[in-house]
Amino acid sequence: MSSDSETTDGDENLEVADEVTDGADGTNEADGANEADGAEPDEVGEPIDGIATDDRSLVADHPIKGEILRAVEEYFQEAELDGSFAERPDIEFIKSRFFDFSYLQNHEEIERLWVDKPYAYVSILRRDGEDKLRYRVHEPDLSEFEEYVREDLVKILRNSLMYQDLEDGDDREALFEEEVKGVISDHAAATIEEGSLLKLRYYLMRDFVHLGPIEPIMRDPNIEDVSCDGVGIPVYVYHTEHRDMPTNIAFEKQQLSSFALRLAQRAGEQVSVSEPLMDGTLPDGSRVQLTFGSDVATRGSNFTIRKFATIPFTPVDLIQSGTFSTEQMAYFWLAIENNRSLIFSGGTGSGKTTSMNAVSMFVPEDAKVVSIEDTREITLPHDNWIQSLTRESITSEGRGEVSMYELLQAALRQRPEYLLVGEIRTEQNVAFTFFQAIGTGHTAYTTIHAESVEGVLNRLENQPLNVPTQMVLELDIISIQKQTFMDGDRVRRNDGVTEILPSGDAEDAIRAIDIFARDADEDIIQRVNNSQVLQDIADDRGWSGRRLAEELRKRREFLQYLVDNDISDYQDVTSAIHMFGNDQETLLEQVDQGTLESGDFQEE
Repeated sequence: MSSDSETTDGDENLEVADEVTDGADGTNEADGANEADGAEPDEVGEPIDGIATDDRSLVADHPIKGEILRAVEEYFQEAELDGSFAERPDIEFIKSRFFDFSYLQNHEEIERLWVDKPYAYVSILRRDGEDKLRYRVHEPDLSEFEEYVREDLVKILRNSLMYQDLEDGDDREALFEEEVKGVISDHAAATIEEGSLLKLRYYLMRDFVHLGPIEPIMRDPNIEDVSCDGVGIPVYVYHTEHRDMPTNIAFEKQQLSSFALRLAQRAGEQVSVSEPLMDGTLPDGSRVQLTFGSDVATRGSNFTIRKFATIPFTPVDLIQSGTFSTEQMAYFWLAIENNRSLIFSGGTGSGKTTSMNAVSMFVPEDAKVVSIEDTREITLPHDNWIQSLTRESITSEGRGEVSMYELLQAALRQRPEYLLVGEIRTEQNVAFTFFQAIGTGHTAYTTIHAESVEGVLNRLENQPLNVPTQMVLELDIISIQKQTFMDGDRVRRNDGVTEILPSGDAEDAIRAIDIFARDADEDIIQRVNNSQVLQDIADDRGWSGRRLAEELRKRREFLQYLVDNDISDYQDVTSAIHMFGNDQETLLEQVDQGTLESGDFQEE
């Protein structure tokens, strides 16, 4: 929806109508792609389960079926339902007509998670006789009659929503839910039973308000990426533990085109045959990249959604996962607290932004921070934080674009103490301005695509960035992130931390000193050299070597206490770090006594 203040009421109505129409069309047609309608693709055109979906007697007494049905029954027994819309469904209805459990006949369940209880859960399955894992979305099973009613309600609801007048700030979901309930009450409540009404409301809300068949996947906190590679191909997910897995969702050609248009609309972008490429941000902050049509993508429209983590990783999380050591985090803490600048580098999916975001929690509580990104990924707990996003042109003439370079220039006029730039790519003026900011006294962090320190320096000093060596020397630290395999599992690891120093041989030469390095065989991170950055901090603050070691020890032991006591909640870790800065003595006394608990982290 446009935010242009000159938009008329008529334009607003038209825009809402267009979005609703396309959204309804896309998801209504796409329903054949998910479990509720029986299509379960594995390889193109093949059922994922390999058994008939109506052969339910074979799993009548399956313990997993019993667990799920008990959870549904308990939900409806405890839930406060809107009696004006529907009462609690009959227990026999839940047992016989809520979910299709035929998949249990020839699959072993590895994991299960409710994502929208009691209407949607997801499971990770292994088919009998195979090692391959599959990700399955489970939603209420619709009978032929329920499906007929649903299709009829979609048409009625689409026409009704065509004339909705939404203003900026309106609660879209609440307004749509009232409309959905009204349409069902007026056109279906008298003809079908309570359980069917609740199932229909779930599907109409899923399709009109949310992201249709992929909505349950988007609600799974363990999923990082969702991708559709083309027509008839299973949607794939990237799971934090189990990596890439096919799902039981796929799209036919027209369904996929409609869904791609819907994603573009949700991102506030436009896509067409003439302009088939789109990169944008969904309302929840997730990044979406899509290609429309088959002219440039031979397998048809495709999309990839990189989910936005609403609760970011903390330093404690990264220590617990083995990405960093406690000693490394204490090193970063002291460096960031004392205004040293750094770059996180690595390949795609190596955790560059995740790591930068986590260590940014060490920025002093009241320091002024400005972040600049193409798409929203950075989340900070600081109040004194200005978050800036680039913007593409909003007119056909190319007007209204706000580039990263423009935002970076504006940020420097805001006198930030800490500057976070999402990524340095190929724009020379962005790279120049970033290093100029460091040179003029700002502490700055960013990420870059490179697999090694040498790769980082080569990218910075050569085409197209061409950053002079003297400017690169303003940088203090480079951290290399990698995605690797441990015992068959894909994991993220820090591969090393390197300090950037001038070479004694020439004024414009760089000397890179490794401070931490990873032993891949043992999967441990070791300190391999003394830190010049820490020595410079000690000199600046008038600390002796003993005092420097003591400051590192206190931070290391405090972080280790949080790790050992599993205090990793985002708010708890935020409060703990702030309390460390405000009342270090009291906090460390509690740590020594072992009396510090998560409930103690209540900031005034």
